[in-house]
Parts: sequence; C-alpha cells; structure tokens
Amino acid sequence: MSASINLSIVFVIVAVLSLSSISTSHAARSLLQLPNLPTIPSLPQPTLPKIPNFPTTLPPLPSVASLPTANSPLPSLPSVVPKMTLPPMPANPLPNMPSLPKIPTIPTLTPPPSN
Repeated sequence: MSASINLSIVFVIVAVLSLSSISTSHAARSLLQLPNLPTIPSLPQPTLPKIPNFPTTLPPLPSVASLPTANSPLPSLPSVVPKMTLPPMPANPLPNMPSLPKIPTIPTLTPPPSN
C-alpha cells in the first residue's frame, strides 16, 4: 500500500517537472524568435580628474636606540601578594546520608540437561 503511494508521488513530481520544462523551453524559443531590437546608444564618457602623484619614498624608520632591547630589565612584581583563605568549616557535623536499600536478586533457573 505504502509502495504504491510512494510510486504515485514520484510520478506526480516527474510529471510536474516535465510540464514546467516544456513551458520553459517554449518561452525560450519565443524569445529567440523576436525581431531585432534597436541598439542602445552609447553614453558620453565623463572626464575624470587627474590623480595626483604620490611620493615613492618611504618615511624614515625609527632608530634602534628608541626600541626596547632583549636585555632590558623587566618590571618587578608587587612585593605584597594577598593570601587566599578558605571560609571556616561549620561547627555542626554533616548529617549521615541514608544507605540505599538492598535489592533482592532473582535466582536463575538452569535448564534441564539434554540427553
């Protein structure tokens, strides 16, 4: 039953696609058979302003004396580091957690030996 429904759905999809293909090809053929259209006149080209010349030389690089060196000393760390402390433990002891009840097991039966 479901196979015939699937087959009919596929048949409908193929039919719709082929009908749309026919109408598309008919439209393309009718566009090709149109008479020659008039040409569009070319527009006048605007005059562009002249681009100024940019300098071709690069600005001077910073001197080596102003750059930091590899042997320069690092800034020192602060001498006073705050100590991390934990909050105090509660005075009353924690309650005991109840244990889970024991689940009874079902004995397994062995099949009788076959002769």
